[in-house]
Amino acid sequence: MISSQLLIQYALRFLLILVLSVVAVWLVSEAGLMLQNENTARAPQEVILTIPAGTAARVAAGEDPPSIPDEMTFVVGDTLVVVNNDVETHTLGPLVVPANGSANMRLDEADNIALACSFNSSRYFGLNVKLPTTLRTRLLGIAFAAPPTAVMLFVYSLIVFPVKPAAAVAAGKSGS
Repeated sequence: MISSQLLIQYALRFLLILVLSVVAVWLVSEAGLMLQNENTARAPQEVILTIPAGTAARVAAGEDPPSIPDEMTFVVGDTLVVVNNDVETHTLGPLVVPANGSANMRLDEADNIALACSFNSSRYFGLNVKLPTTLRTRLLGIAFAAPPTAVMLFVYSLIVFPVKPAAAVAAGKSGS
């Protein structure tokens, strides 16, 4: 039978490893969020995409306008506003954007959308609409990852650094 002192040693080790696991999982998840280069940890907002003057001529020549990406990432609830500074009317999926005008599209559900467009030489524009990364999402990620990490590290710690009963520790000290 395991002594109560040994159980306390196991419990203290596990609590220490659990705290360290929470910190480690939090650091790794935050680093991963930063490395994504997608700012999804925000409230929905208006995102403006500007079609510069001369875009139609560049696309006709097979070139892409340097200021227009092939795809963009949004948060559910964002509104994409397309401002056309070109002399020709352009389209983006269902949007018709008149010369020197604008059009907008509200993005209400998470999806990866490929839209036909007239202001890119590939004739394609990708919209990645994601759920926002909220504090609740971050905390749930930590709550799901930290306990199994702690259990795994606890088991490894018992293999690498076995807990010695207090009697064995005392006997080792008196024998030296």
